[in-house]
Amino acid sequence: MGRCRLTVDRLEHVEHGFGPVWDADSGVLVLGSMPSPKSRQMRFYYGHPHNRFWPVMAAVFDDDSCLDPDKAMTEEALVEARRRFAISHHVALWDVVASCDIAGASDASIRNAVPNDIASVVSRSSIAHVFATGAKAGQLYRKLCVPALIEAGYEDLPMTILPSTSSANASIRLDQLVESYRLVADCSFRTDRASQTR
Repeated sequence: MGRCRLTVDRLEHVEHGFGPVWDADSGVLVLGSMPSPKSRQMRFYYGHPHNRFWPVMAAVFDDDSCLDPDKAMTEEALVEARRRFAISHHVALWDVVASCDIAGASDASIRNAVPNDIASVVSRSSIAHVFATGAKAGQLYRKLCVPALIEAGYEDLPMTILPSTSSANASIRLDQLVESYRLVADCSFRTDRASQTR
């Protein structure tokens, strides 16, 4: 009871704070739950230095332009490099939650979540597959976003839950994450080839 009380006492109301990355050629949508404090500070996705999302993306697309191994780039330059990376590989990035009450970066603590309007991006892009980066993101997507997508006519949009790339998910090794996330690249390439034949 004490632990639950402590978690509730630490809840803070937060707003997402920045918009999705996408364009009309985006073929897959990668959704987190809610940005961590570091990502909100950086105003971009998967900003915590120990989150393995960007090394995984670099591996599955065989493109390390989203990385800064020597720490030579400014934060603004790194954000722009990652934005270009996502767009060039037809990957849209967003999060399920627009605002919520949360304790730090704990997905398990999320309360009173208000969803982002996922259908607004799906309807104006080529997105044919959604990927949730973690079980909580998948759960929130099904609960908060799927009803609105069905209402908008996207009842057949497939969604796959991938392992979280957070350092908190330490039981999953980097090579295992890369293997799981290859599906993102596979779906992106299929969408790209389909668009070239239209």
